[in-house]
Amino acid sequence: MWEKYLASLIQEHRGKVIGVILGLIASILFINYGFWKTAFIVLCIALGYFIGKRLDENGDIRAWFKQFFPDK
Repeated sequence: MWEKYLASLIQEHRGKVIGVILGLIASILFINYGFWKTAFIVLCIALGYFIGKRLDENGDIRAWFKQFFPDK
């Protein structure tokens, strides 16, 4: 019974469920580590996401890094 309820809840209210879970994780991080350490963790996660997304799209990470660090 709970499985059907949770599946329908996630299917019908996906954004709200994700938002609540992210809010819970953020609040736990803030309480345990403080604002700046949590901000650094979020920054690292975002950077990892964007690098992974770029790799998934075209697979050439060298060209991506050359945009930020051109040869001298």
